[in-house]
Amino acid sequence: MSDHIKRVTGLLIIETVNSNPNGNPDQESDPRVRDNGQGEISPVSFKRKLRDLMEWTEGPVCQAVTEKLPEVPNGYTFGILESRERDIASVHSEQKEGQPKKGKKIEFDQSIFEQSPFVRKYWDARLFGNTFLEKDMDKGFIKTGVVQFGMGLSVSPVVIQRHTNTKKAPLDEDKGSGMAPLAYRVVQHGVYVMPFYTNPSLAKMSGCKPCDVELLKRLIPYAYDHTRSAIRPDVRIRHAWWMEHNDPLGSCPDYLLIDALMPKRKGDDPSDPSSSWADYDVPPKLPDDLRQKVKCEDLMEK
Repeated sequence: MSDHIKRVTGLLIIETVNSNPNGNPDQESDPRVRDNGQGEISPVSFKRKLRDLMEWTEGPVCQAVTEKLPEVPNGYTFGILESRERDIASVHSEQKEGQPKKGKKIEFDQSIFEQSPFVRKYWDARLFGNTFLEKDMDKGFIKTGVVQFGMGLSVSPVVIQRHTNTKKAPLDEDKGSGMAPLAYRVVQHGVYVMPFYTNPSLAKMSGCKPCDVELLKRLIPYAYDHTRSAIRPDVRIRHAWWMEHNDPLGSCPDYLLIDALMPKRKGDDPSDPSSSWADYDVPPKLPDDLRQKVKCEDLMEK
């Protein structure tokens, strides 16, 4: 069994049509925007969708992506640590199992941690890292993830549309109908880019294995199609570029790969909000000189 994880540079090209790709709780769930009008999709938001798909263990996506995964270590499962119903006390027990103690203080042993129920059980902790810690626990339990997603930013500023929701059933008994003023808040149209990276140097520390990265690769194309909601009915991953480096240390600077695949706004003013996909020039592939340095594939074409 090979523990070799490849260095990967990734780029998601995400189109939003009359949807809220990521609400801001500090602004009454308005779509996230910067002061210059650029829309945002947080890394936490995107990873939540991946986690939700894996939590729905009886769902078609989880069943499909976990089928015939290569070289799964004995005892490894693909549970979700960042669950809304997680018992924190149980998590800490799983982390600490077998660890030596000095008085009340746990003295962290990495080799024991790698064999712990915590590492074997939680796919997202192995892949994205974790910060679950008790006061009597060593900081060695905190792990940086092998995979990091960056902030998703729209290529051009976005326009937010706000409408009032109404329903026939009233909230108050003395009223004939119900209303939620300006509760429907969506981006009319936007094209976002979200980079992501794998760092093989951190794999041993978190217990991440190649099968964990392969699972992510299989899962990404379904992130939005299988997590639709009333406020997010039409968010499309147009491209999911997955670029494996020829060298584990990196065979090409990440920024060159990302810049080469970045959509460009058509027209004289790139700051004009877009109204359709046709408003952008979108590279269909890497230039020849970069294609020789990485293995590039679009996960949306599988």
